[in-house]
This record gives sequence, structure tokens and C-alpha cells, in this order.
Amino acid sequence: MADLSSLKDLAATQQTETSAPVHVKKVDAQGRSYATGKRKNAVARVWVKPGSGKITVNGKPFTGYFARPVLQMILRQPIVAAARDGQFDIDATVAGGGLSGQAGAVRHGISKALTYFEPGLRGVLKKGGFLTRDARVVERKKYGKAKARRSFQFSKR
Repeated sequence: MADLSSLKDLAATQQTETSAPVHVKKVDAQGRSYATGKRKNAVARVWVKPGSGKITVNGKPFTGYFARPVLQMILRQPIVAAARDGQFDIDATVAGGGLSGQAGAVRHGISKALTYFEPGLRGVLKKGGFLTRDARVVERKKYGKAKARRSFQFSKR
């Protein structure tokens, strides 16, 4: 450890020690970046690679898997926010939960994979809230209750 004889020496050591984390490009041998996205009970595995903008979910086109326009919009949000529409092919496998949770999981996975492929997009995606894992899950049922919080119907007689 350095010999600290004044406050200036202390300030100099603190400036050298604290530095922002450097985000590096993470790509596999096929030139793809991989990330896992989660939402409620759904888990999505997402691969992103340069391409024509084709998105497949569980082997189907995403418009066929997520039929509702709202879910399709949720899925495309990070791509549109990053202004990378039509530049990446995305392949996702998703399991667990319902369709809404699965769409959120794929969105989370796409966002993380985009930041691994192109670290410069991290600021845009973080500002949009796409990198944050939504931790809200269904509350467990308690004993003596009909559901998690709902009581049984009260009867005086």
C-alpha cells in the first residue's frame, strides 16, 4: 500500500482505484451473442446474430407464436429502441409461464443479448428499462386462506 502523508495522496489513490466497469463484446464461435431473459415463471434463451431481421420463437416465426399484436409489440420494443430493426436475426426458445410472461422474458433476453453483441447500446436499453428483470411473481397461497390473501366467506350462523 502507498505511503499516505497528506490528503492529496489519499485523493490520488482513490481516483486510480475507482473506475467504471468496461462492457466487452461477448460473441461465440458462430458470431452469436447469447442471453437468458426471465419474467414471472417464464425463462427465455435468446441468440442474436447479424442478419435480415428474422425473429423465431420455439422454431416458429414470432408473429405465429405470439398472435396478439400487443405481445408482438412488447417483443420488438428493444430492437426499435436501439434502432436496429432488420439488422439482427433472433432465435429464442422459451418455456414456462403464460404467453404474456413469455413475451416479457424474450424481450428481456433480446435486450441482454443486444448489449453483449453491441455494448454501445447498453445506455439506450437501460434508459428504456429493458435490462431490468421484473421481479414481480405470483404470491404463494397461505394456509387458512382461500387464495394468497382472500379469506373464506364469513357466515354468522
